[in-house]
Amino acid sequence: MKISGKIKIIMLITSMILLQNCTKAAEGSNAAPPAPELPVYTVITSPATTYQEFPTALEGKNNVEIRSQVDGYLDKIYVEEGAYVRAGQPLFKIDSRAYGEQMNMANANLQVANANIQKAKVEVDRLQPLVAAKVVSDVQLRTAKANYAAAVATASQARASVGGARINVGFTTITAPVSGYIGRIPHKKGSLISKTDPNPLTLLSDISEIYAYFSLSELDFIAFQNKYAGATLQEKLKNMPMVELVIADNSIYSEKGKMSIVDGQFDKTTGAISVRAVFPNANGTLRTGNTGRVRMPQLISNALVVPQESTFEIQDKTYVYVVGKDQKVTSKPIKISGKTDNYYFISEGLQPGEKIVYVGLGTLKDGASIKPKVISSDSLLKAKPL
Repeated sequence: MKISGKIKIIMLITSMILLQNCTKAAEGSNAAPPAPELPVYTVITSPATTYQEFPTALEGKNNVEIRSQVDGYLDKIYVEEGAYVRAGQPLFKIDSRAYGEQMNMANANLQVANANIQKAKVEVDRLQPLVAAKVVSDVQLRTAKANYAAAVATASQARASVGGARINVGFTTITAPVSGYIGRIPHKKGSLISKTDPNPLTLLSDISEIYAYFSLSELDFIAFQNKYAGATLQEKLKNMPMVELVIADNSIYSEKGKMSIVDGQFDKTTGAISVRAVFPNANGTLRTGNTGRVRMPQLISNALVVPQESTFEIQDKTYVYVVGKDQKVTSKPIKISGKTDNYYFISEGLQPGEKIVYVGLGTLKDGASIKPKVISSDSLLKAKPL
């Protein structure tokens, strides 16, 4: 079957149109995607506070072992484990019957001694006029006076015995020497208690103030001395700002503490010196044995700050993407000198006024073009405070 000339021309034109459309489609599929729109932040300087943290162990202001000063059976326990007690409040009672009888015996001996004093004085008074009249020898008077002095000394000894017995009776009631919280009570009613027992009756902890003990290395201690004004160490401590305490759940304790130095010299084995921070603890939130971290603040007048989410790490180095005038990004290494919860403080690698990509770094690479969406520094700092 023969195809007419007109049909051939129509088929040729149709083929050319189809070929042209395929070429345009192929060119469209190879075209570069549009540049992504990403938020861009201008690096600024701002007053800021960074913190240096030290692990710490907490102790109460007073931790007193409660021990018996007399032997006997534990007759009464007036308190419960964990209870709060005030100074002078009774805690335990030791059976006092034996010590009461000892005091009765001492009182009886004192009465006998006082009676012997009266008897010796009567003898002295009787002999004095007889000696004056030379009726009897003065040897008898001197003997009578010696007997009187011995009776006075015996009475003094008896009074001391009464005092000792009274003290022992007083020791049978064990009271709280300070206000605080009662610890574990291992002994029960009826237990035989001795003043030589290796373990105390309980531990009483005064936690109205909490001491947070930690160590400063020699370098940290030198930096501390150079950082704060003052001719002496005590003056430097007074000029130091209050410190914070991070407790076990990583929250900040509500009260701030004051620093004080404890040891007078460095430990030769560790090369560190022990220091402590004192925190108020009126509500009893903290207890002896708690752990945490002491945060020492460092004030920076002009800190170069960068949001943490604007950084990424490669092989232990931290980078940001800097946006050039041609809207292309370049990775740049930075050196971090400190941080807050939201920001890094930069010591090297950036200058104020440089623009960096805020978020969306995962899809970028060096030389990539972006469409910047500028975020003002004020709005960012309001949304994410230093």
